[in-house]
Amino acid sequence: MSRFAFLLRLPVIVGLAHFYVALRLATALEDATGRWAVATGILLLYLLIMTGFKTRRAAGRPAGDLAAWAGFLALGYFAWLFVLTLCRDMLLGIVAAGKAAGVLPPQIHTGIFMPVNPQAGSLSGQLHAAASLLYADLAACSALLVILLALLAVLLGLYNSRRVARVVRVDIPLPGLPQALEGLTIAQLTDIHVGPTIKRGYVRGIVSRTNALRPDIIAITGDLIDGSVERLREDVAPLGQLQARHGVYAVTGNHEYYSGADAWVAEFRRIGLDVLMNEHRLVERDGATLVLAGVTDFGAGAFDQRQASDPEAALRGSPRNAGARILLAHQPRSAPAAAQAGFDLQLSGHTHGGQFWPWRYFVPLQQPFVSGLHYQDSMAVYVSQGTGYWGPPMRIGAKSEITLIRLTQA
Repeated sequence: MSRFAFLLRLPVIVGLAHFYVALRLATALEDATGRWAVATGILLLYLLIMTGFKTRRAAGRPAGDLAAWAGFLALGYFAWLFVLTLCRDMLLGIVAAGKAAGVLPPQIHTGIFMPVNPQAGSLSGQLHAAASLLYADLAACSALLVILLALLAVLLGLYNSRRVARVVRVDIPLPGLPQALEGLTIAQLTDIHVGPTIKRGYVRGIVSRTNALRPDIIAITGDLIDGSVERLREDVAPLGQLQARHGVYAVTGNHEYYSGADAWVAEFRRIGLDVLMNEHRLVERDGATLVLAGVTDFGAGAFDQRQASDPEAALRGSPRNAGARILLAHQPRSAPAAAQAGFDLQLSGHTHGGQFWPWRYFVPLQQPFVSGLHYQDSMAVYVSQGTGYWGPPMRIGAKSEITLIRLTQA
């Protein structure tokens, strides 16, 4: 299914998900007013989400940014409602199974509150009464708990996502690394997603923290933006203030192609970023040579066949006696081709580490690695959890990062 065909089906898919949540939560409440309030609230979430999607191309305009903020917050809240509703239904199913098996008292029910009158006086009756108080109104109480927990998750995720990314320090041993390249540092930024909710001030904070690390190289592994050059130029501009001894390099991610890759590549180069499009640069340090290469996004060929990702082309013409060969590739699934081409290390992003629970468990359906240091054959692969965020301004269980990589001898 193409991306555009999926977007045509999106209102139906999202609508069915909202119907499921409304059915499970609203009908669990005893009070008719409460039922209508929950159902109306879920309908409002749906309308906000759909409005946000329809105005996503208006990033950079005040009205468009406001609609995006409302839509993304609604999407984040609904995502938690959906997941927690599934968890709630699993819990209710376990309770129902326990009752059917005789493990739990028969008075326990998972529907709307029904008064229970156990035999009074006996120990058995007292136990049944206690169980009744705990479980008889489980459906209604758990529905309200889902609504409250989802709200708390949104607030926590919002707090985490809006802070300047933390610095994650990683030592990566490379076999055969020359002594001259021992200790060379690379600051990796990725998935900043400048757009309707991430603006100039947020980017300025990232730049300040990265420059304070005084890295030898800065590598930006794609998905810098979400919107047009015309509307986001000023918000992206602080990236031109990044400073590193051996240069600041970038590659394209899939979101650059959604927003006009050619125009953005030209803009990145204008502000001083060295954009690597299936090509490499040589970094000399104390007589040793480091090959720093970059490929276009894994799916770039679907937008422009001339820009199809090609790790072999990125390495072509580099010296055979290079001390290390490093590839910048937005998606981790470039790793098999990169390892075959002869790279020693690949730096990637794209996954966001799942961004918030439980989505990290679905990343392996598309990508070989979710986050952290891994190996593809003999090649090391580091996957950053991202320096910004996409969509809902939330991060839980996958904090944003500015990665400071230090090369060491294996």
